[in-house]
Amino acid sequence: MTKRDLIEAVAKAAQINKGAAGEAVDATFDGIAKAIKKSKRFQVPGFGTFTVRARKARTVRNPQTGAAITVKASRTVGFKPAPDLKKGVMTFPVIRRRPPRDTGWPFFILLDADDLGT
Repeated sequence: MTKRDLIEAVAKAAQINKGAAGEAVDATFDGIAKAIKKSKRFQVPGFGTFTVRARKARTVRNPQTGAAITVKASRTVGFKPAPDLKKGVMTFPVIRRRPPRDTGWPFFILLDADDLGT
């Protein structure tokens, strides 16, 4: 889903025009960003929690040259989904099977819960 798709869904659900829905979506994202900057955490019950996470300085290798590069410590935003969201997303389990020898890429089969006999 893109931001445009989200705006269209909000406009349809709230029965407002796309301009007003776009402003609402932008205000929501701005509010989340400000809350994360201020308190380092933003929680939406039933959806999940956004937190600021520290990343340690580390040494990595340039894959082309093999040269070692030092990456400075930084901060990033992490997301942990709520159990309700996980349950809703995980309704169709993905089972990894061995790929046919000639493909060389991972191969997944989507199964409906009925296929598992549950």
